Amino acid sequence: MNPFKLNALRLAALATVLGASPLTAVHAANGLAEDPEQNDTAWPSYNQDYAGQRYSTLKQIDTKNVDKLKEICRIELSDGGSLQSGPILVDGTIYITTALDTFAIDPTSCKQVWKNTRKPVAHMPFVVNRGATYADGMIIRGTPDGHLIALDAKTGAQVWDHQITDTSYGEFASAAPLAWQGVVYMGVAGSDWGMRGRVLAIDAKTGRELWRFNTIPRGNDVGAETWKNKSSALIGGGGVWGAFSLDVRDGELFVSVGNPAQDFLPDTRPGDNLFTNSLVVLDARTGGIKWWYQAVKNDPWDYDLASAAVLYQSKKGYRDLVAVAGKDGYIHGVDRLTRKRIFKTAVTTQFKQDKAPTTAGSKHCPGNIGGVEWNGPAYDVAQHQLTVGAVDWCFISTKTGPDYVRGQLRFGGKTTPVPGDKASGWVTAVDADTGAVKWKHHTEAPVVAAVTPTAGGVTFAGDTGGTFLALDSASGKVLMSKKMDGALGGGIITYSQKGSQFVAITTGNISRLTFGGDGNPSLVVFGL
Repeated sequence: MNPFKLNALRLAALATVLGASPLTAVHAANGLAEDPEQNDTAWPSYNQDYAGQRYSTLKQIDTKNVDKLKEICRIELSDGGSLQSGPILVDGTIYITTALDTFAIDPTSCKQVWKNTRKPVAHMPFVVNRGATYADGMIIRGTPDGHLIALDAKTGAQVWDHQITDTSYGEFASAAPLAWQGVVYMGVAGSDWGMRGRVLAIDAKTGRELWRFNTIPRGNDVGAETWKNKSSALIGGGGVWGAFSLDVRDGELFVSVGNPAQDFLPDTRPGDNLFTNSLVVLDARTGGIKWWYQAVKNDPWDYDLASAAVLYQSKKGYRDLVAVAGKDGYIHGVDRLTRKRIFKTAVTTQFKQDKAPTTAGSKHCPGNIGGVEWNGPAYDVAQHQLTVGAVDWCFISTKTGPDYVRGQLRFGGKTTPVPGDKASGWVTAVDADTGAVKWKHHTEAPVVAAVTPTAGGVTFAGDTGGTFLALDSASGKVLMSKKMDGALGGGIITYSQKGSQFVAITTGNISRLTFGGDGNPSLVVFGL
């Protein structure tokens, strides 16, 4: 027998005894251990890793061959409804959610492994879901009727089900949870319904609550003094809509918090209105607040922070930095040691006719469904840049006065797109240390889908017009453009299976209330 092959087999046998993967040991013997394309890879959480970077080390698909990508397979998830979800990949299976369904899907054939359908038990204020997480052999997700449920990852059978919101107050569970060390972190949403936002830590095995952090402080809570009209904090908002990031070294949970209510009436809630429109950093073990950064104080424009922050280090000096982007149309860079902002870079058109909406109506850019939505910046390790998608769309918002009704969507006014202004989008890359713009790519439709950079020098993106894009990470040049039959509004992930790199995207209608989009919700897989 060839001595080289014999050595590989011995290593494989030894790995089996030690509990390692025989396949990994063989690859190591063949000098392939550092080539991720030779091993099956995972995408275990919404943004791939705890730091929220969304960067893939795969490089089989690169700038020279990305235009050769072909559709490998697809699966239609529903014949209607919205799709804003980000898929995850664990142990050779893709898991993806619609508002009420959860699917397990083969990542190379799109064959359905199982499907679980939620039967609502309460009113659903907003029928949408952003994704699931994996923990201890379970797929865990929120539901529009205000529950957090755990499903067996192998069978789809329900393991536990716990109510975490009261939907009669306009609360719901659309966020993508994050799991770490036996704990699942979950947000409660519904800012515009006048609820009180919160973050929950849940025991992964039982579903029982371990701690909570309320995003609208009252009484003696830190930040309560920033609500000078104490009654306004009773309907303060501060919903948590999207995903989380986590520093496993320091045990810090990074939470993006939404807008205050009522949206267009800042004069009724004088003060900074913490912790709305803020990046809040919590002790992941206790829920205690460590520090925060507020992007917009006393927000009059409905400028949520809805997307996860991204954690990274500076190129020089090894500073720990965090970047977050919101509906204000800026990407904010913050030094985590000094807690000071180091840059604030516009990624959409910026214009304000007035300081706040008036009774006559005020034009503002971006509008209240503009800027950066539920998919935030990604960190491109190779280029040391942050890349983010955004919506460029101007609105006119009008103040009408207090109109709170328990459990109903209210703004204290009304808002409409500027007549003749067409919604479009941007993909923008900025220097991760300074925020200086390196390149920008304009799209004919809004960019709310995930942006995913890779070691192959390719950045994947897409817009609500159904265009799936591959951009040169260094220059922003379009390397591939494919017209899909549905809008892109959810996750874009890339992974290796059986020695080949694949890219999976979600397409279909995004939301009947906001961006719309053609096509039935579907998962589509591409390969070379």
